[in-house]
Amino acid sequence: MSFTEFIVHNFNEFLSYTGFLNATVPNLIMIAVGAFFIWLAIKKDFEPLLLVPIGLGIILGNIPFRGDAGLEIGLYEDNSVLNIFYQGVRQGWYPPLVFLGIGAMTDFSALIANPKLVLIGAAAQFGIFGAYMSALALGFEPNQAAGIAIIGGADGPTAIFLSSKTAPNLMGAIAVCAYSYMALVPVIQPFIMRLMTTKKERLIRMKPVRHVSQTERILFPIVGLLLTTFIVPSGLPLLGMLFFGNLLKESGKTTRLAKTAGSALNDIVVMLLGLTVGCSTQASEFLTMNTIFIFAIGACAFVLATISGVGFVKIMNLFLPKDKKINPLIGNAGVSAVPMAARISNNMGLEYDRHNFLLMHAMGPNVAGVIGSAVAAGALLGFLS
Repeated sequence: MSFTEFIVHNFNEFLSYTGFLNATVPNLIMIAVGAFFIWLAIKKDFEPLLLVPIGLGIILGNIPFRGDAGLEIGLYEDNSVLNIFYQGVRQGWYPPLVFLGIGAMTDFSALIANPKLVLIGAAAQFGIFGAYMSALALGFEPNQAAGIAIIGGADGPTAIFLSSKTAPNLMGAIAVCAYSYMALVPVIQPFIMRLMTTKKERLIRMKPVRHVSQTERILFPIVGLLLTTFIVPSGLPLLGMLFFGNLLKESGKTTRLAKTAGSALNDIVVMLLGLTVGCSTQASEFLTMNTIFIFAIGACAFVLATISGVGFVKIMNLFLPKDKKINPLIGNAGVSAVPMAARISNNMGLEYDRHNFLLMHAMGPNVAGVIGSAVAAGALLGFLS
């Protein structure tokens, strides 16, 4: 082989490795989807802490390369860096660590002060069971339907945890769907809230939340752990870490640990979780009819969860005395999107009465929704096991 032929051969070999030669239309579609997620996060401020890592992950996971090259760079290639990071998703390590951070950052005082608000969080979980039945009706297997159903809880980590156990082949689509609709909660919920409430109901003022003692705050994670895990032991990884993080926060003696769990550790896990979830959406795995069905079911689940939460408050008000009625605008907060859903309740309350602050009241059903979605995931996992 002459020198010229050697150069041409090696140049052609080099070209065969490039993304330009290996790119397909589905790859380009998914790269555009990833760019759209980043645009939503930065331009529209839709949950940037979630959508920026997921968006870049979608782009990263769809960079085309030769599959037979043995480069060990793809997410699904053994021993690649991305594959090692992805084990945290596949094996279910990341979601409990996220719940540890959530527990360390969450104040359960609103729920402790008004325990009946837990019923609103429970009512909003109807979105999960509605999605489960819809998935079954569309032909998904029971295990797959369970993974899809948890999207209705508006809880990304729980969706990843359950789908990694019951529907690993659908986990990428389920995770992206869950996080996408979590980011779109400010778009989806306000219309439903206005549609289901009257102006008189939106102006209801609730009594200030009573003071909760430190003893109550310390006892809550212990009692909550015992009650929930005795009912659904299969939810222990999520519920155990949630209440552990909260105990670190409320004990008053482990402030450093609580700060680490709620800040540095949580940020690292969320970055890796978002990036690897995004990478898992390779075009060949993601662009299927199942993905379209999953997104459709997810949308219906979010709508049903919001309707259930707001509607349940309206039913409760039929039985409550006039001075103890609940503003139905906090019903949407029964979903698990903390604290986004509670902020929506508060913003809508201020829209109709600029002195009607609903944030602390809405945090009650909001944190109840976190517990409720984990309990529902544990129940589905236990039932299907």
